[in-house]
Amino acid sequence: MAKTADYGLGEHTFPRGWFMVATSDEVTTTPLAVRYFGEEMVLYRGGSGRVFLVEAFCPHMGTHLAKNTSSYVVVDKEHVEGDNIRCPYHGWRFGPDGRCNDIPYSPAPIPKAACLKSWKVLERAGCIWAWHDAEGGEPDYDVPPFEQWNQPGWVNWSVEPLGELACHPQEVLDNMTDKGHLQPVHGSIDMVKFENEFNGHVCRQILTAGHKTLAGEGVEPMTNDTWYTGPGILQSVMVGEYPSHMLITHTPVDDGVIKVWYGLFVKVKNDVPTAADIELAKGYEKAGVAAFAQDFEIWANKRPCLHPMMVKGDGPFDKLRIWYKQFYNDRARAGEFQARVNGHYVTRGTHEAPWDQVAIVSVTAMIGIAALAAGVQGWLFKRTNGLERWLLIAAGLALVYPKPMFDYIGIVLIMIAVVLQKLRGDAPHAAAGA
Repeated sequence: MAKTADYGLGEHTFPRGWFMVATSDEVTTTPLAVRYFGEEMVLYRGGSGRVFLVEAFCPHMGTHLAKNTSSYVVVDKEHVEGDNIRCPYHGWRFGPDGRCNDIPYSPAPIPKAACLKSWKVLERAGCIWAWHDAEGGEPDYDVPPFEQWNQPGWVNWSVEPLGELACHPQEVLDNMTDKGHLQPVHGSIDMVKFENEFNGHVCRQILTAGHKTLAGEGVEPMTNDTWYTGPGILQSVMVGEYPSHMLITHTPVDDGVIKVWYGLFVKVKNDVPTAADIELAKGYEKAGVAAFAQDFEIWANKRPCLHPMMVKGDGPFDKLRIWYKQFYNDRARAGEFQARVNGHYVTRGTHEAPWDQVAIVSVTAMIGIAALAAGVQGWLFKRTNGLERWLLIAAGLALVYPKPMFDYIGIVLIMIAVVLQKLRGDAPHAAAGA
């Protein structure tokens, strides 16, 4: 099992970001034992309804705060008081900030070191999210709004845990740029578009293709807009007769082990979903889980890919891995990694970007460079005047830009410059001599 250091991701073992730690219905006034980021933790819901996440072991004598059923602290329902949690061993009470605020048997001042580590927690769209930062800083981006939650015409997701996976999250992130696996694993056919975009803490994939698992054969290509907000929250919008909004989220349990959840919103015809609408949404969710399970099986049975053997058509794996590093290093360095990759990337081998366009782009780029050189040096077939130079420079800039429309503009500008030179009848060396 490969670990963060093996991938050379950065100085921190676990990434900075928002991560799912439970569903809302799992967290009650009965403390829940969980493990994330290599630490034992306790989740509980206080009397105010808020959810809190603290380290699991009492600093007094190391007792686990959640793993007890027989102590009278638990039996007498004193385990959670208001927004506080009591240790079942000696009754020490800790507030939601982690500080001890009561030692029931001692009149002595409470030691300053009597404190539990705590994490910032947010409850949204039926899920509990925790902020993790090895530096202890405040969140530098927000949990997505999940605007479909409880909205008319949408069937709410029921986020389901898919279990733990002995796989580093880097392997999961790689899917975002992996065009090559779509046909053999998911049955993607008639691929129209595959593009990636990196922008700060967001990584995006745009895919238009047929899909045997999600849509069946003989169906019009569907467009998926898929993006990561930070290192652990993936959303995907699928457009069709019944639009859907998918959530896949993974959270590090230990170095090289993650826990994974899946959820799906479905847009139905009725503002208040009927029983039939809910059943339809369950069918969509089943298909989505089946598609994701195809990836899950691959990840569960592969060796770590520390150094991908890249070929044309694979997608920008290298850019993705650089983007991912921003979360494993001090946040002061995040801009460094973003600057190296921010931008839009088109992977060839689709209907919109066929392989023959590669040759066309190469040729037009070479012509553009030649035009730039002619404009800068002031010589084409003969010495250029001011207008011709600016035409050639503009043409060169247009031709090196990878869009067909700019190629047309560049060629036209070169032709104008050539015509202007031909209309000037002076001999090639006459102007130079003058």
